[in-house]
Amino acid sequence: MIVWGGSDSSTGFNTGAKYNPGTDTWSATSTTNAPDGRWFHTAVWTDTEMIVWGGWDYATLFNTGGRYNPTTDTWTATNTSNAPEARIDHTAVWTGSEMIVWGGTGDTTGGRYNPSTDSWIATSTANAPEPRGGHTAVWTDSEMIVWGGTSSCCDLNTGGRYNPDSDSWIATSTINAPSARHDHKAVWNDSQMIIWGGQESFYVLGSGGRYAPGTDAWTATSTANSPSGRTRHTAVWSGSEMIVWGGCITTEVCVGFTNTGWRYCAATGPTPTPTATPSATSTVTPTATPGPTATTTVTPTPGGRPTPAPRPRPTPAPRP
Repeated sequence: MIVWGGSDSSTGFNTGAKYNPGTDTWSATSTTNAPDGRWFHTAVWTDTEMIVWGGWDYATLFNTGGRYNPTTDTWTATNTSNAPEARIDHTAVWTGSEMIVWGGTGDTTGGRYNPSTDSWIATSTANAPEPRGGHTAVWTDSEMIVWGGTSSCCDLNTGGRYNPDSDSWIATSTINAPSARHDHKAVWNDSQMIIWGGQESFYVLGSGGRYAPGTDAWTATSTANSPSGRTRHTAVWSGSEMIVWGGCITTEVCVGFTNTGWRYCAATGPTPTPTATPSATSTVTPTATPGPTATTTVTPTPGGRPTPAPRPRPTPAPRP
């Protein structure tokens, strides 16, 4: 496992480390030729390298990145020619030959980066989803599916499927789609995208949905025995279950964290039921988190809900 970058709420880091579970040991990653320190960046694994891209350091938005080879402990900068505009709150997926980045900071543009040629190709904007950040993206082996997030007006429950072979977009259905949200998590289970959690306005969500691109249809995830609502948690697909863990159970400054986790079985047949992980506890540690949050600005939604306080975010430079 390789971790890199991040922030201590005042400084962006360009350091990292490799963890070897076989020996239970850590070793630092080289800083020689490493990208500038940053956070809100993305990272993908190519089977030989980790590619990091984008992010900011409190003063500068980046459209730069780097490829890290753990075998040689070396960095190689990614080309900036034809690279997407600098941004945060974007997503990145690995297709097997390219990294696709999309969205972020109210943007509807993206780019495909080929590490073998160190080159960028812009993704089409025709029929692309509306600009957003705080969304999710998964790779299906043929398409990238983006969903949710927040725009300049509100949280969203829309999305789109991007096919890099045809450089084209198809909108995802909104029929039976989960409620609008951002900072949720999504996994791909070989036939469906499963999304869960996140927040809408001041409200953390404990709901989700399964999207099947083959039928363009949504099915709600079971709420029986489901975890408490949370945002900024983690989620992985194990090959048979989605495992969610941690996160924040309050919004805005996120003063309530949880160390609980749950397993969701999405097998065909009877309605899947979430199961608590054996080591989970219900302890919530109220710990204040200083500095900017990792979510985009949220605007009020209909229904008389309170107006969220503005969140500190960088202002992208004007486009030429």
